[in-house]
Amino acid sequence: MVSTPTRTTAARPAAGGATSGKFAGTGALPVHAVTPAARVRAWYRRFWSALEGNGKSRNGSTYYLILGSTLALTAIGIMMVLSASSVEAIAAGESPYSAALKQGGFAAFGVFAMFVLSRVNVVWLRRFAWPAMFLAVALLGLVLLVGRSALGNQNWIDVGPFTFQPSEAAKLALALWMATVLDRKAKLLHEWRHALIPVAVPGAAVVLGLILAGNDLGTAMIVMIIVAAALFFAGVRLYLFAIAGAALAVFTTILAVTNPNRMCRILSWTGQTCADGSDLNYQSTNGLYGLASGGWFGVGLGQSRQKYSWIPEAHNDFIFAIIGEELGLVGTLVVLVLFAILGTAIYRVVVAQHDIFHRVLAGAIMVWLLGQASVNMAVVTGLAPVIGVPLPFISYGGSALLMSLCAIGVVLSLARAQMDPGMQPKKMLRFGPAAFANSVRRARAARAATKASSQGAARPAAKAAGKSPANAKPNSTRSPARSAPRNPSPKNPAPKTPAPKNRTKA
Repeated sequence: MVSTPTRTTAARPAAGGATSGKFAGTGALPVHAVTPAARVRAWYRRFWSALEGNGKSRNGSTYYLILGSTLALTAIGIMMVLSASSVEAIAAGESPYSAALKQGGFAAFGVFAMFVLSRVNVVWLRRFAWPAMFLAVALLGLVLLVGRSALGNQNWIDVGPFTFQPSEAAKLALALWMATVLDRKAKLLHEWRHALIPVAVPGAAVVLGLILAGNDLGTAMIVMIIVAAALFFAGVRLYLFAIAGAALAVFTTILAVTNPNRMCRILSWTGQTCADGSDLNYQSTNGLYGLASGGWFGVGLGQSRQKYSWIPEAHNDFIFAIIGEELGLVGTLVVLVLFAILGTAIYRVVVAQHDIFHRVLAGAIMVWLLGQASVNMAVVTGLAPVIGVPLPFISYGGSALLMSLCAIGVVLSLARAQMDPGMQPKKMLRFGPAAFANSVRRARAARAATKASSQGAARPAAKAAGKSPANAKPNSTRSPARSAPRNPSPKNPAPKTPAPKNRTKA
């Protein structure tokens, strides 16, 4: 009688739904036994594991991904500013390279500041949190008094031949200040009053009020995003975000309804006509024309048609449309991929932080740059009403580029600290009291080692001279006769025989 083989039953998956793909010691799991839910969970775990890059920050990949994508976006920005601004510059009787040269100068200074900040210990920056916050508030107030108004917004200060935008510096100062305050109140953040005071009220509220007083709703929205990101990465309870979101929605609606210009922009975005018959969606419409005419590979670098005054200020907020027209879909995808690489690398830095100060600071910077880029692209593609928000690293503007590069320098410092000591880039400069004290200690140790080596070299010479090393003088000026060694007398000297008296010389 021949026995037929019995079918072995599959073992249950591990707890939590994780499937190892094998039986409990019997072999591979059949394909039909893997449920769709288990496949989704496994794919979800693999996705987040790849996104977080577990262990990859130690080999320097995160550091160089941030650095490379930032430099690439900055180079693309200078190139596209030259292309988008040349026509209007020639029409105004200026050099076609004027805007690109200014942007390149700010980029060079910003890259230098980025490398300096990447070598500075981020903890040392806490000393500047409160002074930077007070300075940002003072500059925002100064804008309302002596600032220059352009395109309906008053947020520039003229400094000689250059213009400075304090609201861009306020973003970085606010992120640093919130990280410092939230880190100090880490054990009290489960209570709503400690979570909101003084970060949201009065800190962020004062900054938002001064920015809105200059009629800059776009920058105010980015500041709101930065504040929400800081509170989120600090571990504030989620129900506070729901309440704050509802309050901000009501507040934003009131701001839009009470301002005819903003209401007209919303109506134009929805396809309706404003009360005065104007079309404030003119820029967005022509931006879509530029993106559509670019096709797959674009019309060629420098060959845009929409920059001939069809898109006003094409090198500013709508430079993404010029990229799509001249470089096509491929060019826009390159920009998107670079921002995705930058966001993924900064996210790896954020999730690797155990200290609240580091995590909040890096998370606020990440949401600031990626959120601002998303809002700009949404405006250009018609997914949002026209809001004056520049594209980070690419749009024309020295203040925005300089502050963005400084923010990247802070993140690079955190990424550099995660690397193995042997793979870290060498320090160019040393700052701070702690670094100065270390330098003094190293100098003292070096002098002591030099003194010890000189004494060690003098010791054989002292022995040869018949003196102890303590009494030996390397730079002795004695004559050779006096410094000659003396022959010690023998212990048992032989008796001397007297010489004869009448002895003649030989």
